[in-house]
Amino acid sequence: MAQVHETPSPADEHHVGHVVPFKILFAVFAALTLLTLITVGASYIDFGELNLIVALVIAVIKASLVVLFFMHLRWDRPFNAIVFVGCLIFVAIFLGFALIDTTQYHHSIFTEQAPGMKAHIPMKAEKLPG
Repeated sequence: MAQVHETPSPADEHHVGHVVPFKILFAVFAALTLLTLITVGASYIDFGELNLIVALVIAVIKASLVVLFFMHLRWDRPFNAIVFVGCLIFVAIFLGFALIDTTQYHHSIFTEQAPGMKAHIPMKAEKLPG
């Protein structure tokens, strides 16, 4: 009997993925820890209307570090980086559209039902019938 030798397909090959040096991983971990401390510190500071923007900027930087280094996107195909950046842009656009009309509904807040809101509403709240 003749033996048939098949050549292995590329799917059968086992290889190690990209190995990141420990110095880089530790530096990213240190940066994430520092950004977490900055997040906690920023929660004690009142930036006024910029509170949400400051929190989102810090969160996007932290998420980008995780995706780039721990999920190896930095060493992956450029198409995946384009998809990631595109997703960040669309999230920013969606949040921007959602935040455009945040001041449009201040007149419908009943201040007697939310006593702490009197100081935060710049225009006079009016009580709607009903």
